[in-house]
Amino acid sequence: MNCTIITDKASCILFKEFVGKTSSLNLIGTFSDSETARDQLLKQENIDLIFLDLDTLGMDSFDFIRNLGYHPNIVMVSSDDQFAQKAFDFNVVDYLLKPVTYSRFCKAVDKAIRYYSHKEVSKSDDNEIFIKRGSALIRLKFKDIKYIEALENYVTLNTNNERFTIHFTMKGMENQLPSGIFIRIHRSFIVNKSLIHAIKEDTLDLIVGDTLKSLPVGKSFKQLLLDDINLITR
Repeated sequence: MNCTIITDKASCILFKEFVGKTSSLNLIGTFSDSETARDQLLKQENIDLIFLDLDTLGMDSFDFIRNLGYHPNIVMVSSDDQFAQKAFDFNVVDYLLKPVTYSRFCKAVDKAIRYYSHKEVSKSDDNEIFIKRGSALIRLKFKDIKYIEALENYVTLNTNNERFTIHFTMKGMENQLPSGIFIRIHRSFIVNKSLIHAIKEDTLDLIVGDTLKSLPVGKSFKQLLLDDINLITR
């Protein structure tokens, strides 16, 4: 992914070092003010990821995001979590608290790669599947599938109003669905990530229509789930 860094000169040294050690990133440029960055980025529009330092730009960071002509992935960096919620309201991929370690930086990059893949899926026409019911083929949009449940040699795809049971394996279903939209949380359950309301010790609450449905979270799937969400950690 092409990336750029918007931060002060001191922090820029650290982030350039991190980017240089990360094979999936290609550094296009570094900036210390939003106006210069915005002018340059609007000319290029080929930036996939921006590391944006809230301490450097202050509240102008949010004006910068709002006024960009396109929507790259953004990882916000700050010395405290005061504006974390506001940042996520702007759909930032991650929020890094200083001092930033390389391992934490890599987690943010991995998350950005997953979000980037999801955007590519969303841009394409390949955002649906067809389910066989009798002699008919029923079209299902990915966004309408709430969760998938395993039933021995079958799986059931649940929407708000209907259930579709087909002869299929959970592993096959997991491979068929885009990882940017769905995640497996248990040997018997795959869920639509956008509908997760709360994650608890060994369950999660999923928004299904007007209700919350509690589903089990398997021990072997818990860490993968936590790595996939926007969790604010140092």
